[in-house]
Amino acid sequence: MILNSLLLNNFRLYKDAKIDFSPSINYLIGGNGQGKTSLLEAIYFMCTTKNFKAASDTELLRFTSDFYSVEGFFSNITDDNVKIYYSNADNKRIYSLNNKSVTRTSDIIGRFPIVLLTPQDHAITQGTPADRRKFFDSVISQAGSRYLMNLMEYAKILKNRSALLGTISFSQRTDLMEELDAWNEKLVLVGSEIIIARKNFVREFMPFFSDAFKSVTGRNDAAGISYTYLGNGISDEIADSRIQDKFHELLKIRRNEELKREVNLVGPHRDEFIFTLNSSPLRIFGSQGEHKTFQVALRFGQYFFLKDKLNRTPVILLDDVFGELEAKKASAISEHLNELGQTFVTMTDFSNVSLLDKSKDNLFINIQNGTATYA
Repeated sequence: MILNSLLLNNFRLYKDAKIDFSPSINYLIGGNGQGKTSLLEAIYFMCTTKNFKAASDTELLRFTSDFYSVEGFFSNITDDNVKIYYSNADNKRIYSLNNKSVTRTSDIIGRFPIVLLTPQDHAITQGTPADRRKFFDSVISQAGSRYLMNLMEYAKILKNRSALLGTISFSQRTDLMEELDAWNEKLVLVGSEIIIARKNFVREFMPFFSDAFKSVTGRNDAAGISYTYLGNGISDEIADSRIQDKFHELLKIRRNEELKREVNLVGPHRDEFIFTLNSSPLRIFGSQGEHKTFQVALRFGQYFFLKDKLNRTPVILLDDVFGELEAKKASAISEHLNELGQTFVTMTDFSNVSLLDKSKDNLFINIQNGTATYA
C-alpha cells in the first residue's frame, strides 16, 4: 500500500497544503512545533479513523477556521481516496471512502494497515498492563475485524455488568442475580474469544518479532513475550476448551468481591503480557536502551505480521525515533527501513542525516510552520 499524496486544509498549522510522497522513505525534517508530527497524525487518522494523540476535532482546527479536511490518495491493488471533513458549525465529522460516507470503524481498520512508532511507545514496555493490552489489541484488530467487533461488544458488556453490580450492591435486590448470571454468560462467551485470539496471536507473532529483534540489535539475545490470563501463571497454559469453564469458576469465586467493590474483576480486561530479555523480565531489569530496542522490534514485528496476514504492505510512521537511539542502532534501523514499504520518519534537524540511507528513491521534506518544501 502506498500513500501517493496528501491534501490538508485548515488542519493544525496547515492552511492549504498538497504534498506528494515517495513510495520508499520520506524524511520529514524540521524544528519542534513546525508540523512534522501533524503529517503523521493526518496519515494515521485516515488509516484508522482515530487520532493517535486523542485530540478533539476543535483542537485540530487551524486557529479560528470553521472546518478542516484531510484527504489522501492511496494505491494498492486498487486506488482509494480517503477524506475526513469536520465542520465546527455542525460539530460533525464525516469520513468518506471513495466518496461514500463510512460510519463504522470496523469497515476501515485493517483496510489501510499502518504501523506507528512514537516516543510514547515507552508505555508498551514500561507502562501498565492496560498499555500493553492496548498495543496488542490494536495489532490484532488490524489483522481481523472479528476481533475488533468482539472488543467493542466486550466493552459494552463490561459497562452494563458494572452498572448492574452497583445496583445490586446498593439495593441488595437478590432478584437481580438472574440478570447478573445472564450478563456473566455474555461476558464469558465474548471474553473467551478474545483470550483465545490473543493466545493464538502471541504464538503467530513471535517468529516475526524475533526476526525483527535480531535485525535491530544484530545479536542473538532471547527476547520473549508471554501472555497471562484468567489468573494463570506464565507456564500455566489453559486449553482452549477449558477457558470458558475456568472463566465461570473465577466468576463464582469472586462474585462477592465484585459485588462489594462494584467492579468487573475477571476477564481479558485484567490480562497481562510479559516481555523478557534472556529470561529476565524486561520491565524490571531492562535498561532504557533495551526498552527502546524492544519497542522498535515490536513495531517492526507488527509490520511483517500484518503484511503476512493481510497480503498488503503497511505504511510505517516513525516519530522522532532516531533522536533516542545510539548512532550504531540508528544506522542499522535506517538500513532496515529500505527493506520495508513506504515509511515516514520525522527528525528535528539535519544533524543525523549522516546516519540515514540516501537512496535516490528516498525523499527529504523540510517542514516549517505548516509549509512543506522538498530538500
